[in-house]
Amino acid sequence: MKPHRISLAAAATLGLALLTGCATQRAPYDYTAFLKARPATLLVMPPLNDSPKVTATPSVWAQATAPLAEAGYYVLPVTLVDETFRQNGVTSAHDAHEIALPKLREVFGADAAVFMKVRQYGTSYRVIGSDTRVTLDARIVDLRSGEQLWQGSATASSAEQQQQSGGGIVGLLVMAVVKQTIESSTDASFNYAGIANQRLLAPRVDGILPSPRSPKAGQIPAPQR
Repeated sequence: MKPHRISLAAAATLGLALLTGCATQRAPYDYTAFLKARPATLLVMPPLNDSPKVTATPSVWAQATAPLAEAGYYVLPVTLVDETFRQNGVTSAHDAHEIALPKLREVFGADAAVFMKVRQYGTSYRVIGSDTRVTLDARIVDLRSGEQLWQGSATASSAEQQQQSGGGIVGLLVMAVVKQTIESSTDASFNYAGIANQRLLAPRVDGILPSPRSPKAGQIPAPQR
């Protein structure tokens, strides 16, 4: 009876482990539409801004094309897109996002458009320390079919690099005052916008796919084990 009991216990433990593994495993991103559409030319739309910082849209928009170009896409220059919108009376990101997809395709000739939203942009201050944070959402929509090909989000924060240091409470307060003074006198969020853009729009696990022009075309980044 004893071996039988041991085998039952082992089986129960194994079953629990398998169930736990299945519960924590995340389904891979479905790239069916992305692979079928094979967009090669992208139009990056001016990002919507949910933050209180008026500099968020231009700061994020200016740095959004670099990771896409590095992935092999032809990306319409931001200055060209901005000027085209302005010449046609479109002066806000909200108005630009309201333009019909066929019209965007007609004017810019792109295969797909990247619609972005800034959810967080700026520095929040605390008694000890501060956190400069940029959080972005994006989705890629095929301008030929209207189908959404991909969506994702990413965050970059100064808190990632902050480490606890000695010196007591007085030392921490002095460091906090100095750091807050520097961040309030400069747009510290600009650099983190670049990092967030890179995390969001460069090929990665569950991220965008490399361009059809890229040597890595069709390859889906796999999670590291």
